[in-house]
Amino acid sequence: MTGRVRIKRLLEQGLVGTEVTVAGWARSVRGGKGVAFIALNDGSSLNGIQVVVDAALPRFEEIARLGTGSSLAVTGILTASPAAGQRFELAALSVTIYQNASPDYPLQKKRHSFEYLRTIAHLRPRTNTFGALFRVRSFLAQAVHRFFAQRGFLYVQTPIITANDCEGAGELFRVTTLDPVSPPLVKGKADFSADFFGVPTGLTVSGQLEGELFALAFSDIYTFGPTFRAENSNTPRHAAEFWMIEPEMAFADLAADAALAEEFLRYLCCQLLEECPEELEFFNRQVDTGLIERIRTVAETKFQLMEYGDAIRELQKATVPFVYPVAWGVDLQTEHERYLTEQVVNGPLFVINYPKEIKAFYMRQNDDGRTVAAMDLLVPKVGELIGGSQREERLELLERRMAEMGIATEGLWWYLDSRRWGSCPHAGFGLGFERLIIYLTGMENIRDVIPFPRTPRHAEF
Repeated sequence: MTGRVRIKRLLEQGLVGTEVTVAGWARSVRGGKGVAFIALNDGSSLNGIQVVVDAALPRFEEIARLGTGSSLAVTGILTASPAAGQRFELAALSVTIYQNASPDYPLQKKRHSFEYLRTIAHLRPRTNTFGALFRVRSFLAQAVHRFFAQRGFLYVQTPIITANDCEGAGELFRVTTLDPVSPPLVKGKADFSADFFGVPTGLTVSGQLEGELFALAFSDIYTFGPTFRAENSNTPRHAAEFWMIEPEMAFADLAADAALAEEFLRYLCCQLLEECPEELEFFNRQVDTGLIERIRTVAETKFQLMEYGDAIRELQKATVPFVYPVAWGVDLQTEHERYLTEQVVNGPLFVINYPKEIKAFYMRQNDDGRTVAAMDLLVPKVGELIGGSQREERLELLERRMAEMGIATEGLWWYLDSRRWGSCPHAGFGLGFERLIIYLTGMENIRDVIPFPRTPRHAEF
């Protein structure tokens, strides 16, 4: 619509007496004596604008009977509002009705449970909570690209369809054109030589391995794209489809990796505090009363660093009971991570140098023969937020570790080639975008920070 002004801009400029045109959806319509009031929102901000419609306006009776969710455009004069809680309102000169929503529109009440809203994921962006959530998500995605662009990182789009399992966990979604009922068989097993790609393929769990190849040509790169895990889990932290941010740096060690992760998270916190105060105030008020203080703490506090062995000793000294027992060699659980960051250091914490038995094959082996140069960034309330490592750049040690873990080298010949010609120390990390959003909004469930969540037996939208 030519000449339409977004409501956020209109409220920011506040040019009282100006004639403007806005368009959006009615959050509520109520009538008074000779007047109707429409709460109009176009998604540009948490606050909409109140439209005042005089009875002398054409089609007043129809306008006054509009249902919640109706779409319309209004041309009117911006005026100072006498009502409490709003600075401006729009005195309507004309109203164009695009559609009068039917009375069975599901969002009639002001508050709905998140569980209910997941069943109408196609409509939940129209609520205050999800409007604020997805504006924050959009802002953070753009901030991620700005951060890396300002530091000269190359943006790489790694493949979604892949023939390798980066994590070695065997949780790939299979991609195939073979007949699911009667696939061609060889010795009782599916003959993938007859498949589209000629080999078993799946949806990627990570772009890291391909990212490493580009880091060994461009020095500093990052990926930011969808990843997939066929893990039959229904916890608030797991989804089958999510987005990952994965930088890789050549000529970098574990210390440089941790430094980048700290700078990155601090940058995102500062940007969010500066550019999204309206949304943060809403989440701080409605979802998590300690949110803004926690984000400011991360933005201003120097991150602590602790060896894995020291972390285990701290946990063993704890006077609180843990569900999962603690001993050297175990992977830290969320309860352990939260205790360390909330009770021991009271702030962000890097735990480094984990036992090699609990980490991936590509992590660089330390000289002690027991640990690898891995790091996890732990933060209050969430636990692990970022995981990374220095990569094993030595061909012989990489091949030996893959053999120990039973990882076939045939399908990763190209990855091993990168260790033959021009290999160098390099490092990187992964940050789940949805986990970041959970941390920076106070939301509790990953299903509520993805536009259309994909979880076991849920892919209807």
